[in-house]
Parts: sequence; C-alpha cells; structure tokens
Amino acid sequence: MRRTDFSYQLPAELIAQHPLADRAGSRLLCLEGGTGALADRRFVDLPGLLQRGDLLVVNDTRVIPARLFGHKDSGGKVEMLVERVEGPCQALVHLRASKPPREGGRLQFEGGIAAQVIGREQDLYRLRFERELMTALEASGHMPLPPYIRREDIAADRERYQTIYANAPGAVAAPTAGLHFDQATLDDLERIGVERAKVTLHVGAGTFQPVRADQLSDHVMHAEYLEVTADLCEAVSRTRERGGRVVAVGTTVVRSLETAAAGGGLVPYAGMSNLFIYPGFEFRVVDAMITNFHLPESTLLMLVAAFAGRESTLAAYRHAVAEGYRFFSYGDAMFVTPGPGPDPAQEAG
Repeated sequence: MRRTDFSYQLPAELIAQHPLADRAGSRLLCLEGGTGALADRRFVDLPGLLQRGDLLVVNDTRVIPARLFGHKDSGGKVEMLVERVEGPCQALVHLRASKPPREGGRLQFEGGIAAQVIGREQDLYRLRFERELMTALEASGHMPLPPYIRREDIAADRERYQTIYANAPGAVAAPTAGLHFDQATLDDLERIGVERAKVTLHVGAGTFQPVRADQLSDHVMHAEYLEVTADLCEAVSRTRERGGRVVAVGTTVVRSLETAAAGGGLVPYAGMSNLFIYPGFEFRVVDAMITNFHLPESTLLMLVAAFAGRESTLAAYRHAVAEGYRFFSYGDAMFVTPGPGPDPAQEAG
C-alpha cells in the first residue's frame, strides 16, 4: 500500500485551534465499518451506543509541560521538547536551534533550568539536567500543543489538553479521544453497566511525524512506552465471557492492546512498542473504537482504515469535511465499528 492511498483534502478552517467550553459538547460521527453507514450524532449520545457488559478501555497517561525555551552558552536560541523521560534528571529530547548543540555543551532554559548535552540518538539529544526534571517542567514548562495548533499555549491548556482521568505523567501529546469525556458521561456509562479499565501509553512527539516512505512497508514506526496490566487482561477475559465488546478510547489504546496480544493472546506487557497498524492487520482484541479525526497520510488514519476499511474511512472523512466537523486534537470524534477484514490489495485499489 502507498502513503498517498490515505490522502484527503482538508480546509484549514476546520482544524480546531481551541477546545469547546464543554468537553462532551463535541459532535460524534458514527461509522459502521461493515457497511460504511454513517450517522451524525453528539458525544453525549455515546451511552446509547454502548451496552451493559461492554468494556471501555482508556489511556491514563498524563501530558507533561514538556516544552522549554532557552539559549546555548554561545547565546543562540534553543527550543526543547521532551520525547521521553529516562530518569529523575535525564531525558531524550528534540532540540530546535540555528546550529546543532555540541556534545558537552550547556543549555540554559527559562526558570533557571540548566542542562548538558551528553549524547545523541539519531535525531534526538540526551540531556542531563542539574535538578529534578519533572519538578522543573511543572514549574516552568509549556504544554506541548501539536504543530497544527497555530497559537501559543495558555494556562487553560494545562487542564484542557488533558483527560479527566489522566494519572501517569509521561506523555508529550494527549490521547485526544479521551478529551471528550466528562464525569457525567463516565457516570452514565457506569450506570448502564459499562465496565472501565485502563492502559498506559506515553504518547511521544513522534506521533506527529509524517510518513515519508512511499510504500507503507518501508515506514519505520516511532516507539512509545506502554503498560498493559494483568488486571486489564482479566477485564478483557471477563468481557469475552459475558459477550461484551472491548471498546478502545483512542488509537493509543488500540496499539497498546494489539501489542500485548501480538503473540496470539492478550498478556501483560510493559515496554516499548513500534507496532505499525495499517490495512491488512489482524485485530485480536479491539471490537470498537472512539477516535478523533487524524491528519492525511498519517499512521493514525492508517490505523483507523485498517479497522474500518480504507474506502469506508475516507468516505467518512469526506462526509465530515462536507458537514463542517472540527478536526484533530481539539476537534470532534468518531465511533467506529470494524469492517469485514479487508484484503490490502483490494483496499489499495
């Protein structure tokens, strides 16, 4: 399959720059993957789409204020974005500067945060900070809004670019499907008998990296840390026994569950994953998903297309554009059920 098989036209004005005042006030486009049928709903309608015995799986990662601005000892400006925290005073980061910092060089960031470059890992830099990193970021860091949000972060983003159940610090991008849930919606789902469980996947900045390879089989997926616990595996087993569905909140949950089931059955897993899901992939765990709208030619769009079928997915996106849905992180959502298990060769046609 080719990268261009997942292209679509999106007017810039449909890219949401701010969240809605009401988390659950967004629209919800329902896509029945098996038939391609579409229905325009509201996110508050979600409890009517689930049923007693279903299992809702969320990602409890917490976005850290991972962006800092500063300068090199030489005076040149530098911008840092954490990719992965590796210890109390060490992280793997993206650095943007007019000239690449040299190994051993010292960087000075806002809030009196100083760090030294101690190595490289491909395009990333390894920094050692002179004080505890997470505390420093909470005090002086900026929320790492996605590159398509054309504004500076504001104080409200600290709460709004975060799910209400976020608990495990470590992400530098939000698992955006979860941003739509407010407490009232979660309470409604619990009331009708929908069980809830969690995984942890710390979303990295690589989630925004474009697919550059023409052939999908040549693309190297970025790696992210995830944890699937024994409790979650047991919850999935109970759901299967009672005939319920496993409903993933977001592509991060899909990747977590399918990574942990790569050996054939779902088992506890903790570690890095670079699983790339595109049409032809055999899903073992997920029965339905809630997801936002994703960038053209992105790995996230390819994952949704693998689940619901490429043609059905792209038709749904064309409908969303025509109906003025809001796109990307602060945009509207989809509720997606699986397609018939497409042949990738037919899908590419």
